[in-house]
Amino acid sequence: MSQSLNLVFCGTPPFAVPTLEALVEAGFRVQLVVTQPDKPRGRGMELAPSPVKQRALELGLPVIQPDKIKNNEEFRSRLSILKPESIVVVGYGRLIPQWMIDLPPLGNINLHASLLPKYRGAAPIQWAIACGETVTGVTTMKIDSGLDTGDILLQQEIPIGQKDTAVTIAPQMASMGAELMSDTLQGLRAGTVHSTPQDNSKASLAPILKKEDGEIDFHRSAVEIYDRLRGFQPWPGAYTNFRGKNLQVWDAKPLQRAMKEAELALETHRLIVGCGTGTALELLAVQPEGKKRMAARDFVHGYRPQSGERLGAKDISPQSTRN
Repeated sequence: MSQSLNLVFCGTPPFAVPTLEALVEAGFRVQLVVTQPDKPRGRGMELAPSPVKQRALELGLPVIQPDKIKNNEEFRSRLSILKPESIVVVGYGRLIPQWMIDLPPLGNINLHASLLPKYRGAAPIQWAIACGETVTGVTTMKIDSGLDTGDILLQQEIPIGQKDTAVTIAPQMASMGAELMSDTLQGLRAGTVHSTPQDNSKASLAPILKKEDGEIDFHRSAVEIYDRLRGFQPWPGAYTNFRGKNLQVWDAKPLQRAMKEAELALETHRLIVGCGTGTALELLAVQPEGKKRMAARDFVHGYRPQSGERLGAKDISPQSTRN
């Protein structure tokens, strides 16, 4: 069967790049790549292209970067002239308007980084890990007017290891999703892939992350805090407050140990903090405000925290000014 479907590809982040590469490699005709406008980055705040734009140009594909798409007549006219058989959407970052949904005969096909209907929304990888899931996956679906509510086409699972973070598992899911998208399009063309409506009663949301999501709540169990630490990488991470200043926690280990919540205990070079439900968290790597990331033992040597001190008490001055 010929794989030379006429496609338009919409995507922006690194997660979308493997899918674009897979479609080109499989012989699909990617007539146009649509991505977000260049954004200022770095200390100089110079405009930088999206990862998808950069790769598309390397592949010799035409690229367009509209500021808006819903009421953009020039953009609408260009897509209408191209007459794509399908529009592939991976992390584009814009709501797809109804006119665009209605345009291609095979529909707008989205790659979503969860096992829908679980974790609909902007941050499915992060929230799946943060909520303690041991399995997640990727889904191809037909876009409709709702938030990740369209019919499911294909799905594939991937285990979440105890040490996995959003940073470590995202590239694996991107690679898996790229193959799944290629299989989906071939199956739609051949009539062997069929859509299945989502069970809305089983839906959960994965909203865009906010900075406050990373603040550690020591009423939670150590496992819950650890899962959120893993899930919210690289941002907002997991942070608390020590002696009136921010303390980022980069690595930790849950323990079954009853301690007062948020209270520190020092055991030689080990730094342990009490959490909810009779648990504790051993801090393994931290980053004090204005300093580099360091092992907990180096933090203990440099800052000399005392057993009984508390984390998270922003309004309490330290009894000692040692650092």
